Amino acid sequence: MSQRPARPPLLESLLEAPLPEGVAWLDAIRRENHEALLASGLPDSRNEAWKYTALRALSQRRFQPGDTEAATRRIDAGALALPGIDGPCLVFVNGVFRADLSRLDDLPDGLEVLPLSRALAQDDEPLRFALSHRYRDVADAFAQLNAAYASEGVVLRVAAGAKVASPVQLRFIGTVAADIAWHLRHMIALGDGATLDLIEHHLGLDEAQQLATSMADIVLGEGARLRLTLLQQAGAGTSLIRRTGLQLGAAAHAAVYAIELGGGLVRHDLQADLKGDHARLDTRGVFALRGRQHVDTQLAIRHDALATASESTWRGVADQRARGVFRGAIVVAEGADGSDASLSNKNLLLSPSAEIDTKPELEIYADEVKAAHGATVGQLDDRALFYLRSRGIPLAEARTLLTAAFCRAVLAELPVEALRDHISDLLLAQLPADPSA
Repeated sequence: MSQRPARPPLLESLLEAPLPEGVAWLDAIRRENHEALLASGLPDSRNEAWKYTALRALSQRRFQPGDTEAATRRIDAGALALPGIDGPCLVFVNGVFRADLSRLDDLPDGLEVLPLSRALAQDDEPLRFALSHRYRDVADAFAQLNAAYASEGVVLRVAAGAKVASPVQLRFIGTVAADIAWHLRHMIALGDGATLDLIEHHLGLDEAQQLATSMADIVLGEGARLRLTLLQQAGAGTSLIRRTGLQLGAAAHAAVYAIELGGGLVRHDLQADLKGDHARLDTRGVFALRGRQHVDTQLAIRHDALATASESTWRGVADQRARGVFRGAIVVAEGADGSDASLSNKNLLLSPSAEIDTKPELEIYADEVKAAHGATVGQLDDRALFYLRSRGIPLAEARTLLTAAFCRAVLAELPVEALRDHISDLLLAQLPADPSA
C-alpha cells in the first residue's frame, strides 16, 4: 500500500492547532474547510493560478497559531496615523482587535462597525450566508485556511441611503512576534444608495516574520458608492495572502486603489462581480518592489448584467531581484450585452535581475460589447531621459523623476490630497535613488 506524502512543515504547524469553536453552524463550516485543506494541500507551479508564485520556501516554515501577547503590545497609534484621515478606525495587532487603539465612539448615523467576534456573539444569523462558503479547489488553499481558523475581523454595515462623510480606516499591524500566523475575515455591506470611503492599511513594524491571511466580502446595494483604498506596507519578512471580493448591484459604483509596497511574499486576489445593470468598477493599482520582494496580484472582473462597465489601470516597478506578477482577467458573460471593459497594465524593470510577469485575459460571451486590454514590460524611455538631461537634470535624478511619475499616474483620482501626497512620498521612498545602480 502506497503511503500518503508527508505534509510540508507549514501545514503541519498550522493544522495541528485546534479549530475555534462557538457557533454550531460555523464550527461545521470550519471543519469542512479544514478537511479540504488536509486533502488538497498547497498549490504548486503546475496550478495555473499559482504558476508564477512558488510556495516552496514558505511551505518549509513553521508558524505558531496567534500571538498570546497581542492585546498588550505597545503601539504608538498616533505615529501610525495616515494624514488627512480622522474618521472611525478599527485596529488589529497581530490579528487581535485592539479597542484601546481604535476609534469607534460617535459613529455617524447609518454606520455600524464592530469586530467579527462581537458581531457573532450578538447575533450570528445575519453572518451565516457570508461565512458559509466551502472551498474545494487546491488553488483556494489559503481561503480554506482562513475559513477554518479566522475568528476575528471586521463587520461593517452602511444603512440604505446613508452618506458616511469621513473615511473609515481598517488598520492591520504586524509587530514584534516572529513565526506566528493570524487570520482575519471581513464582511462589508452598503445598502441601496449608501456612500462610503474605506481605507485598508496593512503595516509591518519591527521586521515581523509572520504569515497573515485576510479575506473580505464586500456587497454594494443598488446605486451604492464605495471608494476603497488598499495600502500595503507589511514587514519585509511577512507573507501576506489576501482575497477581496466585490459584488455590485444595479447602478452601483466601486473605485478601488491598490498600493503594494511592503511584504516579502504578498498575494492579493481581487475579484469583482458586476451583478446589476449599469454597475461600474474602476480599479487603479501599483506595486513598487525591491530586494527579493515577491508580489502577485490576481485581478478578476466578471460582467454579469446589461451595460456594465469596468476600467482598470495598473502599474508595476521592480528593482534588484524583486519579482512582480499581475494577471488581469475580464469575463463578459452571456446576457451582459452593451458592457464596456478595458484593462491596461504597464511595467518597468529597473534591474537586469528583476522580473515581472503579466498576463491579460479577455473572454466575451455577449453582444455589442466594447472591450480592450493590453500589457507591457519595459524600461525607461530613452527619449524622455534625453529630454530631461538636455534641461540640465542629472541622469540619476532624471531616472527617479520618470519612475515616480510612472507610478503616481494611478493615484491622481485619490480624493484626499494629504493622503495622496503621503502615498506619493511612500512610493518615492521605495524607489532607488539611482535606478541604474
